[in-house]
Amino acid sequence: MVGIKEFTGLLVLLIIIGGFILRAKKPKIPAWSIMSFAGSMSVLFGLIPISKLNYIINWNLILLLIGMFSIVGIIEESGLIDYFIIKLSRLTKNRTLLLYIFSLFFAIAASFMVNDAVAIFGVGFLPMISRILDMPLEPLAFLLIFSITIGSAMTPIGNPQNMLIATEASISAPFVTFFKYLALPTFINLCLTTYILTKIYRIEEGNKYLNQSSLVQKNLKNKRDAYIGLIGLLLTIFLMLLNDFLEMFKLPHVTQIGLIPFVVASFSYIFVSSPREVLSKVNWSAIIFFIAMFIASQGIWNSTLLNYPLHYLLPRLMNNTSGFLRITLISLLFSQLLSNVPFTNIFILYLHNLGYSPSDVLSWITFSMSSTIAGNFTILGAISNVIILDSLETRFSTFISYAKFIKLGVMITLVNVSVYLLYIIALSYL
Repeated sequence: MVGIKEFTGLLVLLIIIGGFILRAKKPKIPAWSIMSFAGSMSVLFGLIPISKLNYIINWNLILLLIGMFSIVGIIEESGLIDYFIIKLSRLTKNRTLLLYIFSLFFAIAASFMVNDAVAIFGVGFLPMISRILDMPLEPLAFLLIFSITIGSAMTPIGNPQNMLIATEASISAPFVTFFKYLALPTFINLCLTTYILTKIYRIEEGNKYLNQSSLVQKNLKNKRDAYIGLIGLLLTIFLMLLNDFLEMFKLPHVTQIGLIPFVVASFSYIFVSSPREVLSKVNWSAIIFFIAMFIASQGIWNSTLLNYPLHYLLPRLMNNTSGFLRITLISLLFSQLLSNVPFTNIFILYLHNLGYSPSDVLSWITFSMSSTIAGNFTILGAISNVIILDSLETRFSTFISYAKFIKLGVMITLVNVSVYLLYIIALSYL
């Protein structure tokens, strides 16, 4: 029999699921408003005491996001991304090869600049790439969506769920660890995904398909800001890697890694041409979304509503092939209900309850991989999908239906997950 706590948890869960389903039909409803409403209901229903709210919110992640969004904002405002897009386009006259290059570019950008940030500015470059390649927007939109999702899997700052897992699971030397286990299968999946898209959309090779008039090199809008943004990004990556090595050798290091990009961004504000413009580039709606998400997902967890299905699928600590498969299945299924970031926050709590510790590295890596790749399954699987498809419809009048997305998404997800799992399982036997 369902108790009061389970019933109120179900209501909060239905608010989130129903809100995102409604948002697919009414894109003007912002995702953060849905999550904020669900979070407020968690408090009003008594699932979370007000006095505990400050301890529930992962401020490490919030600082990391603000820092990365700020650095990306400097780079975007300077015109550096436009500059690189044209530079990349001039590397070859082969259209198919350029698709692989753009896929790699978006993937690497997502792995170091947060996939949601790349989703926001990346969609703005699709019309330019469309003109260069003389192609419709739809296949390019899928290339962007799948590339940033896959690419974001290989670093702890590639997406919010990786950040959550890296910090909450206390993974040792997260930058080195993620790259060690996920870099190679990520690059394999990028090649396979691009190949599948070229076959499905019957994209032909050949130099004659390139629109040479679109390859005129654009000058940087602000050279100084471009240098500041690029130095800020490279410095952030360097400091995170340095911090990992210090941790590996048991030397003094920063435990709250979100401070690194936040401090770098804080130093950058004073030197850029327009600090207020840079601050406006921070996706504050995403920040509100994540703060509200911590509250809403904690409320659902406290209701014990999800304990029954999770216990059925993963009843105990299983740091083996069976456990990897079960974690992957759970991530793929539940990420479609809650979107991958809210689900990740809940499932971390469940795994801690089962006894998973920082030493169970492959299990956490499997969880990180599967919760990320779950974003390729359906539109609701990842916030970055919603950002890109919403922008496509409102700015460029290009609509991709839920049915079309899932038809292609299921195939891509199964291929991606198979590659990752085979690699992870092989490593578990070494």
